[in-house]
Amino acid sequence: MSTHVFDQAMALTVMGDGLYTGATSPAYANMIGPYGGITAATVLNGVMQHPALLGEPLSLTVNYAAGLADGAFELSAQPVRTNRSTQHWVMAVPQADGAGQRQTVITASAVTAARRDTWSVDDEPMPEVPAPHDVPPYAVPSPVEWIRRYEMRPIEGAIPSEWDGRGSGSLSRLWFRDAPSRPLDMCGLAAQADVFFPRVWLRRATRVPAGTVSMTVYFHAGVAQLAECGQGWTLGQARAQAFRNGFFDQTALLWNENGHLLCSSHQVVYFKE
Repeated sequence: MSTHVFDQAMALTVMGDGLYTGATSPAYANMIGPYGGITAATVLNGVMQHPALLGEPLSLTVNYAAGLADGAFELSAQPVRTNRSTQHWVMAVPQADGAGQRQTVITASAVTAARRDTWSVDDEPMPEVPAPHDVPPYAVPSPVEWIRRYEMRPIEGAIPSEWDGRGSGSLSRLWFRDAPSRPLDMCGLAAQADVFFPRVWLRRATRVPAGTVSMTVYFHAGVAQLAECGQGWTLGQARAQAFRNGFFDQTALLWNENGHLLCSSHQVVYFKE
C-alpha cells in the first residue's frame, strides 16, 4: 500500500463477501465530515478491490444521505448484475449514530465495463488556457483541511475575495493536482471530480451553507490512459445551470495536460439562505 496521504485516507480492510471497514481521515476533513471526493474515492475503492470485478469504472453515482461522522465506518460493495461487457454495482456505508444505532449515510452505484478499442473522439475540446506554470497558485487561506491536499492554480472564477453579494457568473477553470503529487488513477479521478467549491458562492459572492446531495461521474478515460497522465496536472471546469428552491446543479469537465477529456460529472447541491 502506498504511503501517500490519499491512499491512506481511502484504505479499506477486507472482511470478505464485498464487505469492508475503513475510517475517515483528518487530512481530508471538510466543514462537516470528510470531503465528498474522498468519500466517492473510497466507495469506488471497494469496487476496485472486489475479486469479482469485471473491467474498469464507467460511471459512479454517490448519494450523500447524511454526514459521514469522523471515525470508523463499514462499506458494502456488491455486484448485482454481470453482463457480457458491463457489470452493475450497489454500494452502501452504514455507520453508528450518536445513540449507537446503525444508519445508512452513503448509498452509491457504479457500472464497470470491459472497454474495447473503437473509433473515439472528444466532442468537448479543452478550452484555450495558460499552461499550469504560467498560473499563480491558489493563495487564499481555507478553514478546511482537504483543500491542502491539492495544489490549485485558478485561471478564472476563483473563490470570491470579497463577499459582497455582487457575483455575476458560476464558471470556474483551474489547474490542479494532488499535493504531494500522485499518479492519477480511477479513484483519484473520482475525488478530483468534486474539487470545486459550491457554485452558489461564486454566483452570489455570498458564503452560505451548501452541500452535495448526489454526484455522478462518467469516466471517459480508462486505466491505461490515466496511467499516461502520470503525476501531471488536471484542468477542471465547472458551472451551474440553475439555482432554485434551495438546490442547484453543477456540471464539471476534467482534461489532462494533453487535452484529452478524462471525465465529466454532474451533481445536485443544496444551499441555505
